[in-house]
Amino acid sequence: MSRVTVSVGARIHAGFCNLSLARERLYGGVGFGLEQPRVTLSAEPADGVHAPDGIFETYARQACEILDVPGADVDVKERLPRHVGLGSGTQTALSTYTAIARAHDQRPTPREHAPALGRGGRSGVGVATFERGGFILDAGQPSDRFTEAVPQRGDWQVPPVSVRHELPERWRVVLVIPDATPGLEGETEEQSMRSAVRDAESALASEISALVVDQLLPSAAKGNLEAFGTALATYGRLNGSWYTTGQDGAYSDPSGRIIERLADEDAVAGAGQSSWGPAVWILTDKERAAQIRTRLETSDDSGSTPAVRSTELAPRGHTVTENG
Repeated sequence: MSRVTVSVGARIHAGFCNLSLARERLYGGVGFGLEQPRVTLSAEPADGVHAPDGIFETYARQACEILDVPGADVDVKERLPRHVGLGSGTQTALSTYTAIARAHDQRPTPREHAPALGRGGRSGVGVATFERGGFILDAGQPSDRFTEAVPQRGDWQVPPVSVRHELPERWRVVLVIPDATPGLEGETEEQSMRSAVRDAESALASEISALVVDQLLPSAAKGNLEAFGTALATYGRLNGSWYTTGQDGAYSDPSGRIIERLADEDAVAGAGQSSWGPAVWILTDKERAAQIRTRLETSDDSGSTPAVRSTELAPRGHTVTENG
């Protein structure tokens, strides 16, 4: 037994392929892993659970119950910002679980145990990027799941990965987190998702499916930055049509204004909102990332300056280090 450190980057969730009950499968998440920002934490065996605060203690207790171990001491070195659209819940839960399992000399199975942690229900992108990083399209869920009520915790399987690609090393994401109201969570998010599913039209699902098959997946496979960025931005905008009631438009505010500011920028291959936002992703390359950051690190019309950073895309999933 030893102290084990686990680290993984955030993830971008560009949206779902289908919310229409007219089709056999719902959801089908699309997204990709980032190198930064990260959650990094360590764990070692202990009598009882010792963790710095709420969310880490909650996941540590759940992990100890799942693994049937007496406890763990969890130390957090880096945290992901919460409720901004970067997948902090899933990446934190799986990192905590994996560190505790390895500290107790057990083999972690994140995909198997994610449902017991309450993660990986509608979308499998977070679990998949934790496992292996890269660009992900998951297979979604049968259309009778997660529609009228959330199944009992653990009474589902994480959607399997349909497509995975490692995107080119020179690509970059400029990540913008505006000073804004956090994205939807909890019961409010559940109500918004159920409402979107009830109101979804099959015609939009067909349009999104055609875009994915004809443009998004081929450009990902070829590593064509401009084509991929254009397709992913269109995918995100069409996805926003599912949620116009829940977020008062295709994007939340001020994420939409940031995306509009970048519409005519030559350095931008594509831009969109991650999950419920307010985080905005901007796809570019290594040479042009600094240009975009300079453009964004100035006040917008509201007088606020968002947090801006450039990051590589994650070619792999989490890392594990044993500290002896």
